[in-house]
Amino acid sequence: MVGFAFFATTINYLDRQVLSVVAASPDFKAAVPLTEEAYGYVAAAFMLAYTVMNGLSGPFIDFVGTRVGYACCMLWWSLAGMSHVFARGALSLGCCRFLLGAGEAGNWPAGAKLVGEWFPPTERALASGIFNSGASIGAVISTPIIAWLVLRQGWQSAFIGMGVLGLLWLAGWGFLARTPRDLQCQLPARVRAGRLLTTRFVLWFTLSKVFMDPVWYFFVFWFPKYLAEVHHFSLKEIGWKGWIPYFTAALGNLAGGLLTSWLIRSGIATPVARKVSATVFAAMMLSTIPAILTTSAPLAIGLISLTTLGYTGYTANTLAFPADVFPKQAVASVWGLASMGSGFGGMLFMSLSGWSIGHFGYTPVFIGYGILPVLAVGCILFLIGPLRTDAKFQPPGTAQESFES
Repeated sequence: MVGFAFFATTINYLDRQVLSVVAASPDFKAAVPLTEEAYGYVAAAFMLAYTVMNGLSGPFIDFVGTRVGYACCMLWWSLAGMSHVFARGALSLGCCRFLLGAGEAGNWPAGAKLVGEWFPPTERALASGIFNSGASIGAVISTPIIAWLVLRQGWQSAFIGMGVLGLLWLAGWGFLARTPRDLQCQLPARVRAGRLLTTRFVLWFTLSKVFMDPVWYFFVFWFPKYLAEVHHFSLKEIGWKGWIPYFTAALGNLAGGLLTSWLIRSGIATPVARKVSATVFAAMMLSTIPAILTTSAPLAIGLISLTTLGYTGYTANTLAFPADVFPKQAVASVWGLASMGSGFGGMLFMSLSGWSIGHFGYTPVFIGYGILPVLAVGCILFLIGPLRTDAKFQPPGTAQESFES
């Protein structure tokens, strides 16, 4: 089942990444003229919908189940992705991005719930890394594939093609997806949406995502444009070299889970191993700062690649946090609520990035994104508390998983 989550996440990022590559195309620029500031607002429109729907999609998926919830999200974002061919300006493009963000928000609550349902605690970091690696694999293959489609068939073909992939996934999911038999009880809706939001874990985990996730969003939305504007890459050169940071991000997903598994086998408690591993990978993201200080394009790409590897290694571990603290029936709700911080941070920092790049260039933006991971790590080390099962949220008669940190 984790294979379905992997491919869904791959398609999620193929759809999401189309615009960042297409935006470097002269034909698209002529059809949909955008300033840097307008591009920032278009990116923020995606994040606005992503923020709102993270809070709603998690409880929805917990209510209808992973099988139905995942299918609804995939159908929505596939159709929204194809709607981009009708955009003719910043406003219409922003509306398309808003619809895409609304649908794509459900992928991570659904994936996190699936991992919590199917894998024991000691295997969740690796399983999370496998499904989350779809994001970086999608970003890796999207750059050359989309560049090729745009050069051969026009920019509209990229949006249509990625949407069709989602519909093909939906057909396979409908025939093959199933749910574990032991998931019979459901938490009351008031517990999922109310009490969960007031817990120490959810509040500080949400804040950590406000700081951490915008770093990844920036390189998803802006990296091809950065290569074109700072290092003067052509669309063909972007297709040849722009995939490298996303490839290292795929490695980070696996490395994050493998490091945690090795620490656990060495005798370190599972929650401690997760936090140690997350901290190690977050430290790699400091390489964002020297990346903007060099004039060498290969060195800059290498340093940014280290940042993306660090981000996904960190995320492979934090994806497992909610399932360590809350019962399986609430994991999607917890992840959705916490991911509202991701969306809010993305919306805020994408808007600021567009404004800052338009007025001051890329240097202050890169420095800021080099600092944000330090704040995120502070939240998970000192503020969210121990990663152990919270007895207050266990359904009656459910065995607790004992964790200490």
